[in-house]
Amino acid sequence: MAPKDHPAVGIDLGTTYSCVGVWQHGRVEIIANDQGNRTTPSCVAFTETERHVGDAAKNQIDMNPTNTIFTVKRLIGRRFSDPSVQSDIKLWPFAVAKGPADKPQIVVKHKGEEKKFYPEEISSMILTKMKEIAEAYLACPVKNAVVTVPAYFNDAQRRATKDASSIAGLNVLRIMDEPTAAAVAYGFDKISVSSNKTANTERKVLIFDLGGGTFDVSLLAVKNGVFEVKATAGDTHLGGEDFDDRLVSYCLDEFKMKHNKDISGNPRALRRLRSACERAKRNLSTLTYTIVEVDSLYEGIDFSSRISQARFEELNMDLFTRCMQLVEKCLEDASTDKTTIDVVVLVGGSTRIPKVQHLLNNYFDGNGNQISKGINPDEAVAYGATIQAAKLSGQGSREVEDMVLVDVTPLSLGIEILGGVMSVVVPRNTIIPTKKEKDYTTSHDNQTVVDFIVFEGERAQTKDNYLLGNFTLSGIAPAPRGVPKFDVCFDIDANGILNVSARDRSSGQKKKITVTNEEARLTNEVIETIIQDAERYRTQDEDCRRKYEAKNSLERYAYRMKNAMKNKSITDTLPFATKMVIDDVIQETLSWVEDNPFPDVAKSETRMEELKSICAPIDHI
Repeated sequence: MAPKDHPAVGIDLGTTYSCVGVWQHGRVEIIANDQGNRTTPSCVAFTETERHVGDAAKNQIDMNPTNTIFTVKRLIGRRFSDPSVQSDIKLWPFAVAKGPADKPQIVVKHKGEEKKFYPEEISSMILTKMKEIAEAYLACPVKNAVVTVPAYFNDAQRRATKDASSIAGLNVLRIMDEPTAAAVAYGFDKISVSSNKTANTERKVLIFDLGGGTFDVSLLAVKNGVFEVKATAGDTHLGGEDFDDRLVSYCLDEFKMKHNKDISGNPRALRRLRSACERAKRNLSTLTYTIVEVDSLYEGIDFSSRISQARFEELNMDLFTRCMQLVEKCLEDASTDKTTIDVVVLVGGSTRIPKVQHLLNNYFDGNGNQISKGINPDEAVAYGATIQAAKLSGQGSREVEDMVLVDVTPLSLGIEILGGVMSVVVPRNTIIPTKKEKDYTTSHDNQTVVDFIVFEGERAQTKDNYLLGNFTLSGIAPAPRGVPKFDVCFDIDANGILNVSARDRSSGQKKKITVTNEEARLTNEVIETIIQDAERYRTQDEDCRRKYEAKNSLERYAYRMKNAMKNKSITDTLPFATKMVIDDVIQETLSWVEDNPFPDVAKSETRMEELKSICAPIDHI
């Protein structure tokens, strides 16, 4: 908790725009920047003489495209080799290079020198700007902040965001999910103006957060100041930037068709065209058609193209449909029917697109009353983050102090066991913070070293999931397989950041890891498709899991019986012929298991019955 004499702010670190607020005079104040704007472009520019952040950077972007950085949130916490990073690079006028450990680095020219910046560094510059905006308004230093991230940000992205905040000189009180912050903004407003009767009634609130670079949908139950996340779904690479990309690609193709010239390799022309497409997209939120127009776009050739709402919708329909599929997924995960939703809160500038609102309205059976436009979609996330900052710093009102947030983890977490199987320790949509433990043992006789490999995902086999990190526990006393016992603990804090530890019960030896940027690896493309793939292969995964469970059960039993046969107090009482039969059938079973990596469940169960019947004389230990 922050000291009460230090003002704490809430910051929405957005892909395209950022926003900052502070709790003052018993309410949230969204702070305007030096240009009088309540949102600030998430943009950094480098020139021969200086660096610009915010409006000043965006205002000169067409003249200085290769040294003006935008949408850096799409790089933070990611790998350079990520397919989506590679795809984005093709459309960005600034250069991105491969840095150490496959981290992306942004390359610019500044004061006559080539400089490379990590995404965290650029993000820290934007956060510093938001800090300065707050300090100018408050006339005092700002040290503490609640910073928001998309709900589907993985551990690496959350840590990278926290690192960027530290670089900016901010003490992060909490990393908060954007849809949860928006729900707090909506719910707190309702609690403040409603009667006690209304406040005491549980409301199911669906947050539809479609911003510049990410999409989140979360279902929350709001009652008596308690905000409980029931389920969340999302896509960390879906937003207004993708709609711009489609429009830019369409205009590039049209220019090439008309003039037989490809301008995709010209950064300045590409940036000017992109700016025109961004304006067109915004215009199409209120107009049925608009003109994308750029004078002397390339080699003195002017470009002009008439774009209708219908054309824009056609170019992006698969992306809009993807949003609705994720809404369905969220409700399905929460076992909630859409008719029970009390309100749908629109968050993010891209929710102004008429087709998005139309699809939502149709999905909820034309009940327009469910769609809430009562809060500013550009400021809702910062508003909620500010309320949380006031609570954590002890500066809020009684309603703020009484507020409780209950969040969830978006993906399952576990470790790899024998056969490459994903053993889930923390199921997806588990309430966080959480601490869960599970017992494990060795898979081979006389094992003195055990590797613990941590994964994230929804598939039955770890090869289909995503490696978070690994560590080794050594110094284990040699013993038959299945005898040593290890307590594995997954500890997720309120920021959604994971710590994993393992302890050998016999020796007390313990090892742990905190999943860091270097260890985390979730890629753009896979985070988008992770739930979709799990659905598609659900039947296949379930069949695979049953096969492995039956096979592993048979193998464990066979080894237990093999170890029992080494116990003379048992075997000395058996006839020689019986011992020979038991030894033979155990060895035959183990050979069959080794020769049949994917046996049918029925065959494994039949083998188990046969083995148990023959091993009955020794099956009492």
